[in-house]
Formats: sequence, structure tokens, C-alpha cells
Amino acid sequence: MTHRHLSITLAVLAALTISCRGPEPHFGASGQASASPQASDNGAQGPTHAASASAQANAGTQTAAPAAPIQGLPAGVDLLHPPAQDFQAPEHFAVELDTSKGPLTIDVTRAWSPHGTDRFYTLVRLGYFRQVAFFRVLEGFMAQVGIHGDPAVNQVWEPRRIPDDRVAQHNTRGMVSFATSGPNSRVNQFFINFADNSRLDGMGFSPFGHVRDMHAADALYPGYGEGAPSGRGPSQGRITHEGNPYLAREFPLLDYLRDARIVPAQP
Repeated sequence: MTHRHLSITLAVLAALTISCRGPEPHFGASGQASASPQASDNGAQGPTHAASASAQANAGTQTAAPAAPIQGLPAGVDLLHPPAQDFQAPEHFAVELDTSKGPLTIDVTRAWSPHGTDRFYTLVRLGYFRQVAFFRVLEGFMAQVGIHGDPAVNQVWEPRRIPDDRVAQHNTRGMVSFATSGPNSRVNQFFINFADNSRLDGMGFSPFGHVRDMHAADALYPGYGEGAPSGRGPSQGRITHEGNPYLAREFPLLDYLRDARIVPAQP
């Protein structure tokens, strides 16, 4: 079963749509309230929310870095040949993201979301998050990232879903969760909450970490708004199958996650 974006519209003062790939929320504001979920972009994943188009210049890199061997991995294991099961993560660790807007550190607690944490830890160790676009940045809602810039990598990872975790923390500002398109569908996309999105808790979005300093996250380019087809932003399906060349050609102002590495946890 492929992972695609799901858009969910909620009647909470305003319409919010959640589009997810794996278990990733997608909130898209259509201006009309509805309580029934509707598919968007062929089942795309990730949190969606209507964003205003602010014009910022961005020099993010638009080409995916080639898969390279990572030291410390078992023989024969790499991004295109992942382990049969995710690595078990430490109980507490941190990941520093090198973004086109500066460094961003996520402190991770495995007990909050064990399956999600193990998947995030595995992706970081394999070098997955290199030249990966923040393809959905919705002001006042969230920033979503995780579809790889190389279609060959996406083909390997799309079927690698993980089981759901119980929701032990709230999706408040700075919390980080995997996107989802339904039960047991999380894969590789995660999002950073810009505001109190606790309404997502009841939909199964299970936070696994918290951003130490939101400065870089708040600076991510939001000008493209919601993704296609409900908005004019990137199509998750096209990113999956066409990769970063599609984004470079049609969405040159996107910000990128250039790399990610494990660093000491916060004392």
C-alpha cells in the first residue's frame, strides 16, 4: 500500500485540512467547515493548513544528495537497502537539522512514541534527510518535510509503514510528529507544529520530540501555501515520483533540510 497525502477538514471555528503521507497530518483551510475526511493529491500525507503568501527570498538547494555510505552501519545496510527492522533508538537523544534557514535541534524522547522514534532515528542514521524539501509550510499551523528528493529512495521507503503509537503528548508549538494517512501508515514525513494544534491529538498524531529553538522553523518560506490540488503548492505525488528536479523547476523558493545528525541530548 502506497503512502499518500490525506486531507481532513474539521469544523473548529475554521476549516482545517490534514494531508498526510505515512501518518502525517494535513490541514487545509478551504473556508468552509466540514467534519468528514476527504482525500487529496491521491492520498498524500502531511499536516495542512491555509497559509498566507509572504514573499521571502530563499537560496535552498534543490538537488538531492546521492546516497552515500554511513559509518557505523551494519554491512550491506544503506538508504536503498534499509534494515529489515528499524534500529532501536536510545531513550533520549537529539537530532540537529541543518536547514537552509539555519540549525534546528529536536530533543527526542522514545517513551513518547516508540515506533515513531525508532523510525526517525533510523532515517537519521541512514542519512535519509539530505536535501529534503520543506514542501508544506503553513503559517500558524505547521511545517512538513520528509519526501525524499530521489524517486528511487521513495520507491524503497513507501511500503515501509510503521505501527501507530498512542498519543502521549500534545501537538503544541514546537512539538514534532509524524504525518499519517490513516491507521498504521507512518513512513518518513514529519511536521513541526507552529501553534497549539492539540486538535490533532485525537487523530493519532503522536509527538516524538520537541524543537529547542523555533527561530529557524519560524523563518521557513510559507509563500506557496497548501499543496496541490487544494492549493498552489507542491504535489506530494509529483515529489515522490519526480523528485527535487520538479521542486527546483516549479517551486524555487522552498527551504530544504540539508542534513541531519545525532547530537547529545539536552541535560
